[in-house]
Amino acid sequence: MKLEWFDFDLPSELIAQTPLKNRVESRLMVLDKNTGEIEHRTFKDVLEYLHPGDCLVLNDTRVLPARLFGVKEDTGAKVELLLLKEVGDDQWEALVKPGKKVKVGTKVIFGDGILTAECIGSTDFGGRIFKFSYDGIFYEILDQLGEMPLPPYITEQLDDKDRYQTVFAKVEGSAAAPTAGLHFTEELLDQIREKGVHIAFITLHVGLGTFRPVQVEDINEHQMHAEFYQMTEGTAHLLNKVKEDGGKIISVGTTSTRTLETIAQKFNGRFEADSGWTDIFIYPGFTFKGIDGMITNFHLPKSTLIMLVSALANREIVMNAYKEAVQERYRFFSFGDAMLITEK
Repeated sequence: MKLEWFDFDLPSELIAQTPLKNRVESRLMVLDKNTGEIEHRTFKDVLEYLHPGDCLVLNDTRVLPARLFGVKEDTGAKVELLLLKEVGDDQWEALVKPGKKVKVGTKVIFGDGILTAECIGSTDFGGRIFKFSYDGIFYEILDQLGEMPLPPYITEQLDDKDRYQTVFAKVEGSAAAPTAGLHFTEELLDQIREKGVHIAFITLHVGLGTFRPVQVEDINEHQMHAEFYQMTEGTAHLLNKVKEDGGKIISVGTTSTRTLETIAQKFNGRFEADSGWTDIFIYPGFTFKGIDGMITNFHLPKSTLIMLVSALANREIVMNAYKEAVQERYRFFSFGDAMLITEK
């Protein structure tokens, strides 16, 4: 399967640089995954497409303000760290700028010395491992000193860093937001519950591999990055009950989808309490066992995300929908508009 099959022309002005003031006022494309029929709505209208007994599954990961700016202890040269994941007690894997000048033994000082880090190793992808020293609570210091690690295609500064968090974000650990969830407000979630639709939460900590381009022409040769996921016993029980009662499971975002399918594939179509690391790669030809529909944003050309979406609806239907989204001037990527993939 060729990488070029998932390419499309996207004018740069359609890449959303800032979030809308009101989360639910984003546009919503409703796509029938069987017929390709398209409706153009507003996100708050999603309520009309959810039915009593269905279950909406949300990723409750919380984005770390993981971009840190410091100076080298010996020279005072500026250093930027982007924390990716914790790999031990106060030890973090990170990307570094400028990477060539940070070697094992280099010490970096942040915030007038309230946080320091020593490089103690390197990774296969050019990253570094740092051991942090501080007084107090690490996450509180990180919240004080760190900045949100916005995707590389967003060039404008974010005024309110909570706008890059979902309203239900809870479990610290992501390097990026599960952006399909950014459209929800507490009020809309209450309306969904009042309609008799179940809401369930899973956790998948999004890694920066999400933004790493596919480098191979034959996508079958692509290796996905691994991300940590977790599902509780209560969520598993609820999802199994929804399936048994004939309700539909609608995942919010590719991260929720990858978690649900990882577990459903592992347990032959059922859900169990589970946690671990998943590198599941979903592309056309994949047989879904967990979800019936999905809410997602509009993704980058040639990305694993558009491949996942193309597996649920089929590539021709999805690429046609993307062509129409460009024609209709939808906003793309993290702060952009949304798509609901369902069936009537």
